[in-house]
Amino acid sequence: MSEVIHADHHDDHAHGPEKGLKRWLFTTNHKDIGTLYLWFSFAMFLVGGVLALVIRAELFQPGLQFVQPEFFNQMTTNHGLIMVFGAIMPAFVGLANWLIPMQVGAPDMALPRMNNLSFWILPFAFGMMISTLFMEGGGPNFGWTFYAPLSTTYAPPSVTYFIFAVHLMGASSIMGSINIIATILNMRAPGMTLMKMPMFVWTWLITAYLLIAVMPVLAGAVTMMLFDIHFGTSFFNAAGGGDPVMFQHIFWFFGHPEVYIMILPAFGIVSHIIPAFARKRLFGYTSMVYAVASIAFLSFIVWAHHMFTVGMPLAGQLFFMYSTMLIAVPTGVKVFNWISTMWRGSMTFETPMLFAIAFVVLFTMGGFSGLMLAITPVDYQYHDTYFVVAHFHYVLVPGALFSIIAAVYFWFPKWTGKMYDETLGKIHFWLSFVGVNVTFFPQHFSGLAGMPRRIPDYPLQFADFNMISSVGAFIFGLSQVFFLYVIIKSLRSGAPATGRSWEGAKGLEWTLPSPAPYHSFTQPPVVKDEEVLG
Repeated sequence: MSEVIHADHHDDHAHGPEKGLKRWLFTTNHKDIGTLYLWFSFAMFLVGGVLALVIRAELFQPGLQFVQPEFFNQMTTNHGLIMVFGAIMPAFVGLANWLIPMQVGAPDMALPRMNNLSFWILPFAFGMMISTLFMEGGGPNFGWTFYAPLSTTYAPPSVTYFIFAVHLMGASSIMGSINIIATILNMRAPGMTLMKMPMFVWTWLITAYLLIAVMPVLAGAVTMMLFDIHFGTSFFNAAGGGDPVMFQHIFWFFGHPEVYIMILPAFGIVSHIIPAFARKRLFGYTSMVYAVASIAFLSFIVWAHHMFTVGMPLAGQLFFMYSTMLIAVPTGVKVFNWISTMWRGSMTFETPMLFAIAFVVLFTMGGFSGLMLAITPVDYQYHDTYFVVAHFHYVLVPGALFSIIAAVYFWFPKWTGKMYDETLGKIHFWLSFVGVNVTFFPQHFSGLAGMPRRIPDYPLQFADFNMISSVGAFIFGLSQVFFLYVIIKSLRSGAPATGRSWEGAKGLEWTLPSPAPYHSFTQPPVVKDEEVLG
């Protein structure tokens, strides 16, 4: 396996540390770049997690304990931005880099040098964003949605650096997406039609189109902010004839498809893992593809459901309410198909499968609370409370994050030739599962009782739920440090992986030698152990 992975480097790393460093700086190998993305996203995940733990430590009990309200606001802003743009999205791009060429039988990504550039932009972007916390006046303090005029008229001077960082992230995302689309459309193995592609490839193809469509919208929003701050325009300043609500429309026209960008690749991952451990073909492949496409289309016409309280006309409220509820239909199709795949399968419960099943259960819970939020009249009650926080964390943590962790465990033997420790993996799963539910489930209750988001202090009535929530957060945070230990231990001393790591599971079925032999792709290719291991 390791010979396959490093075949492209010849003897790059045989000449001491300089060659080793050069290899990572200048690499155009999709596997190396995938590895860089995954390690970078994990580093950002730990940084974002530390900020979250500052938030939860402050909210452990009422009163101001650890940080001042201003710093608390900087923590919430940076936590959201780092987790969305620094942890979840680069992790999915890293998985795309690793898996898409192998799953479509391509020798590499279509544009390898651009691939290198799109990664190396990110450390500088996030370095700049995190550095704002140490600037005079402090970092951005206006929430991850950076609503104007709070982010323009009343923003600290560091907001300019934040805007530049957002532009860089957007450029990276667009380049990565162009690369993924070019690879999938032009470099598939002979015989692999679109409707024979693995689900992960399909979900990323659709996700890449979403990214190219919405990233320029975000760039437009932050550019208008920049002009309002420095060049005397009044895009979002009512005093100059602008409209603060327009900012929300522009932001959420980006922001709503963005949340689907963070979950569609997860659907693809789970659609590989569940069939592998159920020892069955994925139920309803065609309906899965159409469901993903439907979700992507609908994600563009529901943005104002984040804005039910701005005073939009009744017709607008009705349109956004019904179109939002409509997304539940293709999502329900996917959940039904996953359950049908497991139904009467010969299931085993290795670590990736545990994370995948937790994904299905907890993501569905997040979907139901989303359906509640879609109902306009009751959204007045839920809006900007901890109920919303509970909802989107149930979608993003057991949704996006669990699927990424599942993917790492699932493809780890393929990537490294080593097997992780199954017992440690299961301990990591149960710590994470307990931690995430203890953290976010009580937030539904404090939200329904009226606790607002983004406040550093709160009335005594919310104390118990917040205390439980904070304890859960520390359990979850420490279990991700344990995950780091599991991965490093496996890399250094894991047992050698065989070509049949999952003992009868079709775990590595859709990874082809490169370039791939011609076949029909209706049956998984029969690959002998020694072929998989190179």
